[in-house]
Amino acid sequence: MSVIQLVLPDFLSIALGWVLFHKLRFSMDFFKGAEQLVYFVLFPALLFYSITQTPLSPSGAYVLLQATVALMAFGVAIAWLAVPILKPDPIDHASVAQCAYRFNTYIGLSVAGGLAGTAGQTIMAVIVGFAVPVANMAAVHGLARQNGGKVFREISRNPFIIATVLALLCNILAIPIPGFVNATLGRLGACAIALGLICVGATLSLNGGRGAARLMTWMIAARLLAMPVAAILIGWGLGLSLVERQMLLLFSALPTASSAHVLAARMGGNGPLVAVTMSTSTLLAALTIPLWLLISSYY
Repeated sequence: MSVIQLVLPDFLSIALGWVLFHKLRFSMDFFKGAEQLVYFVLFPALLFYSITQTPLSPSGAYVLLQATVALMAFGVAIAWLAVPILKPDPIDHASVAQCAYRFNTYIGLSVAGGLAGTAGQTIMAVIVGFAVPVANMAAVHGLARQNGGKVFREISRNPFIIATVLALLCNILAIPIPGFVNATLGRLGACAIALGLICVGATLSLNGGRGAARLMTWMIAARLLAMPVAAILIGWGLGLSLVERQMLLLFSALPTASSAHVLAARMGGNGPLVAVTMSTSTLLAALTIPLWLLISSYY
């Protein structure tokens, strides 16, 4: 299967979400309800199901943890490097910095399954689970000002993290999962990606980025270009297997998640700027992800 065919279904699903909201006038309440269903039920089920499908060793999980933390730390660092170089408005930067390291998990798990089957999806789910608390801590810290005490509370209640921890325990400790539970989680997870991508499409917007073109360009370049280069170096440096290197590279090339806009708007940041940055990175990722996947087939 060509790399274009691999990613095209996901971006067509995103386009469908845009058409449903902007042309067919589906209500925002509909998409908000769908996002809540995906966030609290469907996607945690997908994470748990994916992580428990392929046996993991503690050493293998630890190496993936090292790779993920190193990559996320690079993303956070390059996002904040924009401050002394570009000297942006502090609120604008705190809002949009997360666009350099936040990631669209729906695209990641969908493409991972097509690229490397169950093993690839398991590895991607583990990487996502490890990356979620790092991304949340960095993003909330940048926007919180004096509300830092809420960071750990939010992380401890994050459904993605809870699902990841439980799944890793079941996998590494070989705790048996009843067949009917496994089947139910699999069916819920199958709904998560399609519905999640449709919701991403509904949030796309190209309005709100006036006066911050340099800052937007910096964050998008960090997300789609610099992060993949770092992933290649980290993968080789830690001696990851071929599939692990491919999944880390795919993860590094994912566009920004729509949750970045939600967080900025909720915490008094520049929501419109984040929305247009997220939307632009998603559109450009339709070009850059196939490029990085093509590169991954040669190393």
